[in-house]
Amino acid sequence: MTKILVIRRDNIGDLICTTPMLIALRAEYPDGLIDVLVNSYNIQAIEHNPDVSNVYAYIKAKHRAEGRSVLSVYWDRVKLIWLLRKKKYDTVILANGGYSEYPMRFAKLIKPKSIVGFVPDDIDISSVAIDISLPEEKHVDMHESQYTFKLLERMGMKSVVPNLKLIADKDVKANLLKSLTDVGFVDNKLTIGLHISARKKSQRCTSEFFKELVSQLSRVFPSTQFLIFWAPGDENNKQHPGDNQKAEGLLEQLNGLPVFPVQTKELRELISAVDLCDQFICSDGGAMHIAAGLAKPIVCFFGDSNAKQWFPWGVPYKLLQTDSKEVADISADDALIAFQELQQKLGEKSIS
Repeated sequence: MTKILVIRRDNIGDLICTTPMLIALRAEYPDGLIDVLVNSYNIQAIEHNPDVSNVYAYIKAKHRAEGRSVLSVYWDRVKLIWLLRKKKYDTVILANGGYSEYPMRFAKLIKPKSIVGFVPDDIDISSVAIDISLPEEKHVDMHESQYTFKLLERMGMKSVVPNLKLIADKDVKANLLKSLTDVGFVDNKLTIGLHISARKKSQRCTSEFFKELVSQLSRVFPSTQFLIFWAPGDENNKQHPGDNQKAEGLLEQLNGLPVFPVQTKELRELISAVDLCDQFICSDGGAMHIAAGLAKPIVCFFGDSNAKQWFPWGVPYKLLQTDSKEVADISADDALIAFQELQQKLGEKSIS
């Protein structure tokens, strides 16, 4: 039996963009062991994936629970490495969007037969543990899913890059739906989701932008309802700043419209709630890739990021990016036009 471990320890969107690789591996090795090593921050994006045999996760020191020592985190990591070493993998795939020393060292400690990964030109190949390598591209001119897929091609696999895959937790989704219907949400009514948060400053829209956009969408598409998403927490939290204040102010301004707030404390809650939407509007980021992984048509706003590398993969979308690379320079009128153009692209499935 072929045994493969895929390592992807990056952000949520990065991991979701690796799911096409997992689909292809399962198709190539239907009875193989296809395991994934992630971190505790992004594990919920992969926990229900049917293409994966086992999911393993470790805690980054900066993500450890309050009161937990760094030493205990590293001791758990040693035990995990020992567990994975005993599985005797044939191949470890370093599915990073480029070369990263830490996962390479992690893979080396696991002692597989082969390690597959990217290696930059300025590093002596003999100095790394990667024995099946591809040159790292500093400026990627293709989607992240296509780029990581090149590692499979280096292994001799040929396939069209599949769409992203994300599976919502059925129980969490059912509970969220019940909570929303209790306050007036109508199941099976066309629903637009809007995510108002963004990690990077250049990706952030103002509250006024969202107020105007929702107001215009309500006038043009009166039979719709809206779910509002945001990063939970206080804006002054240094480790995980949130948008509670921004969301509170926006919801007050939208009082009277069919708008429902969804404060998601866990990633699986966000995934399940996004799955309740028919279409999604957001800036580039993890939420956008979640929506794409759930096959939602998307209107997205890009700031200072590479749209060719990170656009919504495998779904109908309209992408807005200004010359200034500042999302704040995109108007609500521009976003409305993009949404209307998306409806034309969708045809009979569009919101009317």
